[in-house]
Amino acid sequence: MKLSVAPMLDWTDRHCRYFLRLISRHTLLYSEMVTTGALIHGDCERHLRFDAAEHPLALQLGGSDPADMARCARIGADWGYDEVNINVGCPSDRVQNGRFGACLMAEPGLVAECVKAMKDVVSIPVTVKTRIGIDDRDSYEELVDFVGAQAEAGCDAIIVHARKAWLSGLSPRENRDIPPLRYDVALRLKRDFPDLPMAVNGGIKTLDEAAEFLTQLDGVMIGREAYQNPWILAEADRRIFGDDRAPPDRFQVLDDFIRYAERELAQGTPLGTMSRHILGLFQAQPGARAWRRQISEQAHRKGAGVDVLSADCISLACARMAERGRLEDT
Repeated sequence: MKLSVAPMLDWTDRHCRYFLRLISRHTLLYSEMVTTGALIHGDCERHLRFDAAEHPLALQLGGSDPADMARCARIGADWGYDEVNINVGCPSDRVQNGRFGACLMAEPGLVAECVKAMKDVVSIPVTVKTRIGIDDRDSYEELVDFVGAQAEAGCDAIIVHARKAWLSGLSPRENRDIPPLRYDVALRLKRDFPDLPMAVNGGIKTLDEAAEFLTQLDGVMIGREAYQNPWILAEADRRIFGDDRAPPDRFQVLDDFIRYAERELAQGTPLGTMSRHILGLFQAQPGARAWRRQISEQAHRKGAGVDVLSADCISLACARMAERGRLEDT
């Protein structure tokens, strides 16, 4: 669990994960959160399908009924996921109404029941992703009680989003930015639970930061930065995992993703569904804006094909913008 990309709703779908895997061979990838109801009553293939290349891959579940969580953990394991994670961090109203997400921090015993029920039916790791507190219930003592209950139930690792969550008064987006980051809490928690694998999440933007945290913690989870600027993962295999193989080249990643897109197009997947995840491939590079504009304007058109993503097509778009004096570097 040295380095992972956070589960992000509407972002870390299977196309996004395939793209990120082209950049880093070893970084652990997470699914979007999937509710137990969606798996028990819905289309499992739509929610769980993935390409074998995506491994190592974790499934994040949203739910609070131990029997349902156990059933869905077993489904995820049978599908081939490498880990199953319990969402105890999302603060949205919809999630609260379903009695899961961050509101479960107030019910450590119930979460522990879920952990135990899941551990009883799967052999893959069962982990918990949590905040450091909710509303006015943000004392360190309550956090220790929560984590201690999960450790006793057999939880294999805790991922700590180092912000508290306000269950009312702040939107989910505001809850990702406004509550202050408290990395000191995550570090203290690790000192108090030295035998429990622990990762930190929240506001981490560089591999330098990740490497520093890894001197005191077992893992680092990067969220929005890995999506918006995915090339930060290009050196992860060498720096974090000790893999001496040469890092990828942006254009080789693009070529590999185009081949993937061709296969998906043949199965009826619209190009725009896939291409939206690669807008950040050339972040901070000359012509990056032209790249994003080319995809945004062309990929969602009816019948759009992989020619929209070709290097020649992108170069032409950049040249046209340069002629107009509008080429920007970022």
